[in-house]
Amino acid sequence: MSTSKKILVTGGAGYIGAHTVVELIAAGYEPVIVDNLSASDKTLLRGVQQLTGKTLNFHQGDCRDKNFLNFVFKTQGPINCVMHFAAFKSVGESVQKPLLYHHNNVGSVLTLLEVMSEHAVTDFVFSSSCTVYGQPDKIPVDEKAPFKRAESPYGATKQLCERILEDVHTTGFRIISLRYFNPIGAHPSGLIGELPIGIPNNLVPFITQTAAGLRKKLTVFGNNYNTPDGSCIRDFIHVGDLADVHVKALAYLEKDTRKNVYDVFNVGTGKGASVLELVNLFIRTTGAPLPFVIGPRRPGDVEKVYADPTRVNTVLRWSSRYSMEDALKHAWAWEQKLHKSH
Repeated sequence: MSTSKKILVTGGAGYIGAHTVVELIAAGYEPVIVDNLSASDKTLLRGVQQLTGKTLNFHQGDCRDKNFLNFVFKTQGPINCVMHFAAFKSVGESVQKPLLYHHNNVGSVLTLLEVMSEHAVTDFVFSSSCTVYGQPDKIPVDEKAPFKRAESPYGATKQLCERILEDVHTTGFRIISLRYFNPIGAHPSGLIGELPIGIPNNLVPFITQTAAGLRKKLTVFGNNYNTPDGSCIRDFIHVGDLADVHVKALAYLEKDTRKNVYDVFNVGTGKGASVLELVNLFIRTTGAPLPFVIGPRRPGDVEKVYADPTRVNTVLRWSSRYSMEDALKHAWAWEQKLHKSH
């Protein structure tokens, strides 16, 4: 493969974006990173440079800004594919700020597609989410499961984006939507990981920050769900595995000769684990103290969901390499490194 294939990575300074940039570079691609740094700073980009030994091609700007995107496509072209990670992703915040979520998550997709078509770029890999399923009728959930009414505005934006992508693919786009389950963990090197600004919205950084003494206690939202221990069940996937699937999706699109493609894949391990199981596994794995309490249920949370990963396993020839224990070890190593650096 020539090293000149350029991949535009929106949200490349963020958690999943940065881990994917590492995998793209390892696979011989040249990432062009775009991020407005609204939910991140340059910490992870510095980690990526350290990990890869490459100077990163980074442009700060907003994916809803058409002039900015045009400039990037003109000056950095030709772009072979766009990987779109840039989105707001907190279920809870979306319940409080639905307009912000629709503007940002749906608006950025519309603007990107317009600019791509003006520059004749057809290939698009989209970060979707298992929230598109709402509370599915049967679990594990496969790609044929109907979209139920989304439990949160965040989930609704992912449904809308997928609908838009499905509608436009017939006009000459080649699109893969990857429906992520719950990404956790950090790079095994400890050089990059999840870096929430302010109070974490995701479970694992809240766990590691509490164990590190930054937070007084962890609240587990709800212990009266219809699950074995009463807490919500999720499919936790290591962020390194998630990054790897993006490179496999790219390779799949490159081999696919069709003019119009719209394909979706669930990206999960296929195993459900409860929030309390994860909490207890963290305590066992790291030996770190973790004070936690049970709180009320949180609006927008789905009771239980985990993936049927058969399609991604067979079609993209991808499967998860890391265990939940690995993910928690890596997340904890990353948290401890952050402390040493502050």
